[in-house]
Amino acid sequence: MATTETNILNRLYFIAGCMFVFALAVVFKLCSIQFIQGDDYRALAEERTVKNHEIPANRGNVYSADGSLLATSIPKYDIRIDAVQPKDVIFNKYITALSDSLSNYSGKPISYHQNAISKARSNKNRYFLLARNISYSDYIRLRNFPMLNLGAIKGGLIVEQTTRREHPMGGIAERTIGYERIDEKGNITRPGIDGAFGEKYLRGENGSRLKQKIGNGQWKPIVDYNQVEPKDGYDVYTTIDVNIQDIAHHSLLGQLEKYEADHGCAVVMDVKTGEIKAISNLGRNKDGKYYERLNYAVGESHEPGSTFKVMALMAALEDKVIDTSTIVDTKNGSKRFYGRTISDSRGYGKISAARALEVSSNIGLATILDDHYSKQPKKFINRIKNWHLNETLGVSIIGEGKPVIPEPGDAIWSKNALPSMAYGYNMQMTPLQTLTFYNAIANNGEMVKPRFIKAVKEFDREIEVFDKELLHQKICSDKTLAEIREILKNVILRGTGKRMYSENFSMAGKTGTARTDYNNYEEWRKDRKYISSFAGYFPADHPKYSCIVVIHKPSTKVGYYGADVSGPVFKRIAQKIYTETPLIDEIETLEVVNTNVEQEFESYYEIAQTYKTIMPSVVGLPAMDALALLENMGLKVKLSGAGIVKSQSVEKGNKVKPNQIIVLGT
Repeated sequence: MATTETNILNRLYFIAGCMFVFALAVVFKLCSIQFIQGDDYRALAEERTVKNHEIPANRGNVYSADGSLLATSIPKYDIRIDAVQPKDVIFNKYITALSDSLSNYSGKPISYHQNAISKARSNKNRYFLLARNISYSDYIRLRNFPMLNLGAIKGGLIVEQTTRREHPMGGIAERTIGYERIDEKGNITRPGIDGAFGEKYLRGENGSRLKQKIGNGQWKPIVDYNQVEPKDGYDVYTTIDVNIQDIAHHSLLGQLEKYEADHGCAVVMDVKTGEIKAISNLGRNKDGKYYERLNYAVGESHEPGSTFKVMALMAALEDKVIDTSTIVDTKNGSKRFYGRTISDSRGYGKISAARALEVSSNIGLATILDDHYSKQPKKFINRIKNWHLNETLGVSIIGEGKPVIPEPGDAIWSKNALPSMAYGYNMQMTPLQTLTFYNAIANNGEMVKPRFIKAVKEFDREIEVFDKELLHQKICSDKTLAEIREILKNVILRGTGKRMYSENFSMAGKTGTARTDYNNYEEWRKDRKYISSFAGYFPADHPKYSCIVVIHKPSTKVGYYGADVSGPVFKRIAQKIYTETPLIDEIETLEVVNTNVEQEFESYYEIAQTYKTIMPSVVGLPAMDALALLENMGLKVKLSGAGIVKSQSVEKGNKVKPNQIIVLGT
C-alpha cells in the first residue's frame, strides 16, 4: 500500500515539475519577446497595421510650341468617412446637417444619406465612400461639409488623391504626346514624348505618408507629421504647332476614310530647324474608325517605293556617271533585267534622266543604276551610306524603325538588287527617315535631325534647351541640289503630281506607289495591296516646311496611286498652312525678296480679299475645309454634323459681314 502511494506521489511530483519547467519556459519566452525581441515584433505589428504609402508625384505638363496644353495631370479625389471615428455627441449633432449638404451635392434625398451613414456606423465601417473621382473644386466643397470639416480625428474625414493624365486636344497626336499603357501583367509603358522624357523630366519625385489598416485590405490616411510631399515633374515644351497638327490630322483622316485604307501617317517638319510641327498616325480599328494606335511615322519600316528614286538619281548625278540630259531608253513600258521584267504604267521610249524621274519611270531609274553601278555596286551603296540612309536617326521617341539597305554579300543581294533599289524595292525606310532626306534637299543640302522638343522648364526657369542638331553638313554639291530641286518642281508642273498643281501656291516633291504583302504573287494578284506616298516641301523656291504622307493599303476600287491617294493630303496640308499661318511675315523676316515668291502670295491675297466680302460656295467640300475657309474670312460657322457639306445658309454670291453666322449642313 505504501509503495502504491509512493508511486502516485512520485508521478504527481514529476507532473508538477514538468508544469513548473513549462511555466518557466513561458515566462522566459514572454520576457524574450518583451525585452529581447520586442522591438522586432512591435515593428512587425506596426507594419501590419500602419505603414508608409507612396504619394505619386504629378507628372509635368506637355505643351505645344505656342504654349497650348497638350497633356497634363489632373488630381482626382475620393472622399470617404470613418463612420466609427466621430464621438456620439459629434455624430448625433452633425449627421443631419452632413446629410443635407450631401443631398444638395448629389441630388439624392437627405434620408438616403442619413440612413446610409448611420448604417455604416452600426456596421463599424471605417471606410465608407461618399464621393468618387471628383475634381479639386468639389473636393474643397465636400471637405467643408458639416462633420467633415472637423478633420480626420474628430470628423472621420478620409481623403484619397490620385492623378489622371488628360489630353486637352483629345485623340489628336495622342500617340506622339504619349499616354500610360498597362499590359495584362500590370507592366506600365509610355510611348511617345511622355515615354522618351518621362523618367528624366516629367515623372517628378514621389512623396510618402502613413496609412492605417482598417480591415478588408483597406487603408486610411492618418495624421503624419513626417509626411514627405511629392515634387511635381518638369514641364516639356514640344515643337508641335496645334494649328498645323489639326490640319494634318483632319487632312489625313478624311483621305483614309475616303479610300478605306488600313492606316497612314502625315508629318510636317520645319525645314531650317528640323522641328516637327505636326505628326499624325491613324490606324483603322474593327469598328471602321481611325485612332492613333501606333507611331507609324517613326516606327514602321517599309519599302519606300518611288520616293527613293530621288536618292537613286541624286547618287548618279553626284557621282557624275550621268547628267540630267542623259538619254535613257525605257522601251515600250517593259524591260527584262536578269530574267525579271520591270514595267512602267505606260511606255515613254527614249527620255532624259530628268524626265524619267518626273514621270517616275521604274525602267528609267533601273537602267541608270544597272548601266553605271552593276560592275561596282559598292560605289552606289557607299553613296547611300554617306547620306546615313542605312542608320537610324536617333530621335528621342522610343521605337524608331531600322532602315534596311542591302549590299553585296547580304543574303538578299542579287543581280536584281540594284535595279530593284532604283525604284525603292528590296530595301526599307521609315517615313520620318525618308522625310529627313527630302528636308535636306529643301534646306540647301543641310541635313538636320528631326526634333520633337524645344525646352524643359520648371515654371519659367529653363532646365534644358534643345537646339538644332546636324546629321550631315552638305549632302551633295550645289549643282546636283539645283538640278534635283528643279526636277521636283517639274513633278508637280508636268509629271506624276501634275493633278496637285495650284496657281496660288507652289510645291515640290515626289509621288510613290509600292506593292506591299506581295511575297506570294498569286495571292497578291487576288487582293492587290499598295503603299501610296508623297514626300516634298513648300513653297518650292524658298521652302518653309517639308512634309510626307504615307497611306497603307487603300481600297484599289477607289484608287491607289500616290498622286491620287497621298498627294491630295499633302496639297491640303500645304494649302491650309498657306492660308492659316503667317508665312509672309516669316519670309520677310528672313529677308526673302524673291519676286516670284512675292507674286505667289499676292495672288493668294487678291483671291482672299475677294472672298472676304462675297460668300463662296462650299457645297461639296469636306466640313473641316469649309470651316477653315469661312473662319479665315472672319465668319462664324455652325456645323450640323460631319463629312461633306451639302447645304449652306447663305447662298453663293451674297455679300457677307464680319462675324456673320453661317450654318453648314452635312
